[in-house]
Amino acid sequence: MTVTLAAVREARERIHDGIVRTPVVPALAMRDRLPCALHVKLESAQRTGSFKDRGALNRMLDLSDDERKSGVVTASAGNHAQAVAYHGARLGVSVEVVMPEHTPLVKVANTRGFGAGVRFHGATLSDAMTEARRIEADDHRVFVHAFDDDRVIAGQGTLGLELLEQVPEMTAVVVPIGGGGLISGTAIAIREQRPDIRIFGVEAAAAPSALASRRAGHVVHIETRDTIADGIAVKRVGDRTFPLIQRYVDDIVAVEEPRIAAAVHLLLEREKFMAEGAGATPLAALIDGQLPLHKDDVAVMVLSGGNIDVNLVGRIIDRGLVADGRLARLSVMVRDLPGSLAHITRLVADAGANVLEVAHRRAFADIGVRDVKIIMYLETHGRDHLTAIIDLLARDGMVARVDPGEWA
Repeated sequence: MTVTLAAVREARERIHDGIVRTPVVPALAMRDRLPCALHVKLESAQRTGSFKDRGALNRMLDLSDDERKSGVVTASAGNHAQAVAYHGARLGVSVEVVMPEHTPLVKVANTRGFGAGVRFHGATLSDAMTEARRIEADDHRVFVHAFDDDRVIAGQGTLGLELLEQVPEMTAVVVPIGGGGLISGTAIAIREQRPDIRIFGVEAAAAPSALASRRAGHVVHIETRDTIADGIAVKRVGDRTFPLIQRYVDDIVAVEEPRIAAAVHLLLEREKFMAEGAGATPLAALIDGQLPLHKDDVAVMVLSGGNIDVNLVGRIIDRGLVADGRLARLSVMVRDLPGSLAHITRLVADAGANVLEVAHRRAFADIGVRDVKIIMYLETHGRDHLTAIIDLLARDGMVARVDPGEWA
């Protein structure tokens, strides 16, 4: 089977009642950070929190009666697992899922909550895939691939059909790439009707399987590193998806971890959108200036999912505040005299900063025996405000500097 525009249109009719036609929202609050007008396709609004509902449902609806009775098995780092589990429960199909051992807890809990059996195997999606294939053979279940399946690709392509209707003025679409199912299906739907629209793919630099394959001219296996974009951390792009990527996708770029984290933070703070790491990679590439877009372009980024662990969100927010200078660890050297701490905190308070925590360093600090190092954790308005506080303390005779500490 070859995925065609007709197959994508058929998938749309088939899955229409089981998915959400997700909204597209203009990213007005980030306009000052972007090279052009940007709209955000919120696939996080799907029932299971990601675009995976589309392809999973299209594949599940294609099961024969006997296959439904046998049940299915899949391997997934989370989003595909949730989609298969949810639609399996709706359709009365037994679902077993194999996940890598360090899959985010929110994705594990949601998958189990939808009624699927979950087991863990190996450190990577490739390891989980091997175990799922064993279960397929031993238990006679149908294997539902996360991306390298024509019915899955066609289902993901329904997103592209929606974009053409929702943003007819768009000139470019920016899509995360893992195994390639989403970008392949989306590109077919768009480029077969509007060849003038450019399609860009974004990977995590820690898992650039599509980029490596594109440079080699054929599918290659890579070793991945740990990434917060776990949803696209695959070692090998799909055999079915790669030719489609080669045909339809204009360019692929890779973004580093700090850029992905900053994009998650920016989407949350400026636009109030919760994005997982994979879903934020298009914004990371846009802000980093990696894509050939100019001020007259109208771009759409696909926020592919919002299933992110809240503990990770907290760490990302803290690091983002540190990077902006709004959260700082300030080291101040003063004489060890009564009233020194009160004097410093009064100066800082009068300058409009909030003191979160204070600590003294005497015996373990590289200072004179008559001195004390005071460590203050501050909330400020930003880097300029922090600099003003340091200057204020210096004018009062104190040596103050930003100490990276444990918040760096």
